[in-house]
Amino acid sequence: MSATNQIIIFDTTLRDGEQSPGAAMNLEEKLKVALLLEQLGVDVMEAGFPISSNGDFEAVNAIAKVVKNSTVCGLARATAKDIERAAEAIKPAPRKRIHTFISTSPLHMKYKLQMEPEKVLQAVTDSIALARKLCDDIEWSAEDGSRTEHDFLCRCVEAAIKAGATTINIPDTVGYSTPQEYGDLFKMVINRVPNADKAIFSTHCHNDLGLAVANSLAGAINGARQIECTINGLGERAGNAALEEIVMALKVRHDIMPLSTNIKTEVITRASHLVSTVTGFNVQPNKSIVGANAFAHESGIHQDGMIKNRQTYEIMTPQSVGLTKTSMKLGKLSGRAAFRGKLQEMGYTLDDNALTEAFNRFKDLADKKKEVFDEDIMALVDDEVAQASQNIRFISMELRTGSKEPAQAKIELLIDGKNVSASATGNGCVDATFNAIKALVPHQANLQLYQVGAVTQGTDAQAEVTVRLEEMGRTVNGQGADPDTIIASARAYVHALNKLAIKRLKQEPPEDILTP
Repeated sequence: MSATNQIIIFDTTLRDGEQSPGAAMNLEEKLKVALLLEQLGVDVMEAGFPISSNGDFEAVNAIAKVVKNSTVCGLARATAKDIERAAEAIKPAPRKRIHTFISTSPLHMKYKLQMEPEKVLQAVTDSIALARKLCDDIEWSAEDGSRTEHDFLCRCVEAAIKAGATTINIPDTVGYSTPQEYGDLFKMVINRVPNADKAIFSTHCHNDLGLAVANSLAGAINGARQIECTINGLGERAGNAALEEIVMALKVRHDIMPLSTNIKTEVITRASHLVSTVTGFNVQPNKSIVGANAFAHESGIHQDGMIKNRQTYEIMTPQSVGLTKTSMKLGKLSGRAAFRGKLQEMGYTLDDNALTEAFNRFKDLADKKKEVFDEDIMALVDDEVAQASQNIRFISMELRTGSKEPAQAKIELLIDGKNVSASATGNGCVDATFNAIKALVPHQANLQLYQVGAVTQGTDAQAEVTVRLEEMGRTVNGQGADPDTIIASARAYVHALNKLAIKRLKQEPPEDILTP
């Protein structure tokens, strides 16, 4: 494959994606996501922003120690302390990159940086020169690049490459650009900057106007050879360009975009589900590529067409994104070996304890459901993995409800290795359940969101519940899955409380930290 048609996929789920309110991940969750991103085949993963907190530094450093094939990248502002901290965090990685940035638009330079353009230009040179002493692979970003004056942007890009930057990122930081405009921007810079051939150009698009994927592809068509994106389009505000949409657009429409990636598309669905589980951000049913309805057909006309030829209404196969259909059906009579084999087929590797817990939950599920689907197993295992490392764990519950008396819930939890239980009443089953949990884990957090979705169709479908809690400006999402909606709700609430406890301990980034 020639260098001219190879697109580098730069995944920033662990950095930009985690900046979504409530999407913070703990160390173990970040490691799981990082290892799956490597399995997915991402070329570069932005593991975090090491200067922002000790926790972020430790996470980047831990990822750098375990990831072998993907390049591990740390973000840094154009300051010595940021760059040195990033270099230290990524040091163990076989392949490493420092990504440094500074704002270049008139608006940002005046109000955010309060710096004159010439000082910004000098900061570009100085920061890259320092970074290059610490690492060979340097990426530089012109924050708010899509709103930067063209002459000044070209001067900065030329200076960045001269100072040693190997990748130049021109972000649409606020999602303001349009595909034609963004594509023309790359064409202009590449044509005008004398040393443009000595660097790889990159896109980084936000989705404020719903154009992040379209803008990214426009940039690639006009010379960019790296695309920055996240799983499920996770990210600040309206999110980033979605990795799965970019990769599958390039694959399906290779006829008009003759560009290729190293992504193993069969891992996409699992990566989507894992990120959704650990962040608590549900994937909307009609989401492209990974939504529950992406390969569903209800219209009679569509169903008739599908029976005659699947290509009438499907432009890609479910198998191409990891929704593998097999002849082996799992049910209540299936054994542990068959279950383990199914997990391996789906890409899961569990230790003996985790396998036992997941198998026991699977058997319980199979007793309650007529048919167990791949999506059920995926939800069950990811939920079990998410809950396994928490200090507070759901054990069991009893519920009494009716139309004449308040609902009553009795909850048993495992807190720091000790079994505890409590009962409470409430205005309905969910309220009683949450009150019982609150009696065992006192807190002042406010419930901002309670959302229920079905993993598959039918009245016996597993429920996936998302709970969002807010406490003193900290927002977290928890998620739980179970055939019983109330039990799924309890699991989600407990998951959110665990994440809130982690966030209380996590040092928040300084207010002046803004990113591309």
